[in-house]
Amino acid sequence: MNAAHSLSPRWTLGVLLAFVLLAGAPQAQAKERDDHERAQAAVVAGQVMPLDRLLQQVAREHPGQVLEVELEHDDGQWLYEIKLLQSDGQLVKIKVDARTGDVLSKRVRAASRH
Repeated sequence: MNAAHSLSPRWTLGVLLAFVLLAGAPQAQAKERDDHERAQAAVVAGQVMPLDRLLQQVAREHPGQVLEVELEHDDGQWLYEIKLLQSDGQLVKIKVDARTGDVLSKRVRAASRH
């Protein structure tokens, strides 16, 4: 039996999956770097409040552990999307005007009971 026939389909699938994931990694890193540079340029231009200052402002009204922050440019407006985990277990998603720090919307998901 030759080596080509001794490879299991699961092993072959695993190798192919790893190859696909690794091939996409440089593009993901480049996009992340571009997003970071775009955000820095917006802060320097005064279009966006620095994230640390914005998070301090948001924390006064919406305390919790920051899980994720995304900066988006939507219809000519910069928005921060912030996901928080509050001490009572609630997951809160807040959309904030990135220039002013005004909370535009808030969604709360109750803590799951297991």
